[in-house]
Amino acid sequence: MTLLCGIDEAGRGPLAGPVYAAAVILGAGFKCGSLNDSKKLSAAKRSRLRLLILENALAWGEGSCSHIEIDSINILQASLLAMKRAFEQMLEKHAGKMTDNIIAIADGLFVPAVSVPCKALVKADSQIAEVMAASILAKTARDKYMEEMAHLYPQYGYEKHKGYPTKAHKEALLKYGPSPIQRLSFKY
Repeated sequence: MTLLCGIDEAGRGPLAGPVYAAAVILGAGFKCGSLNDSKKLSAAKRSRLRLLILENALAWGEGSCSHIEIDSINILQASLLAMKRAFEQMLEKHAGKMTDNIIAIADGLFVPAVSVPCKALVKADSQIAEVMAASILAKTARDKYMEEMAHLYPQYGYEKHKGYPTKAHKEALLKYGPSPIQRLSFKY
């Protein structure tokens, strides 16, 4: 039997913070009627689905690349590296559950350097349940991180915009300068 692994990232567009990724194998018995692209779901629904995925998926993993890595290798390479880390974490955590072959689908135009056959598919996060699940895990993990950063750097409003280039975020950058988690290679 072949298992399908979905891989996706969250946080390519923000001006601050890491990029997160997740890899998910749902398994045959997973009920996925309410899954969708994380960008199309409310924060409350994403949180509920995160718990459902973590409790019921056959396997999952998360990975990230810091703002420093993003500045060093660029956002595309950092996104692909975060995806690779998520896939590797999934294999490490759940190796005993996965005795079958795995193939992967990554959302987007490019594939991460994973140890199984992987195909890139644009809009996979709104077409394939495993990629939808990965999208939800990546988005909720990144949002949680940015909410934690909001407590450390309250003047930037990270709890509201999660580091995306909103008017409020840009105004905070003009007023206070770059935060310690700012992506300095991004223009703002």
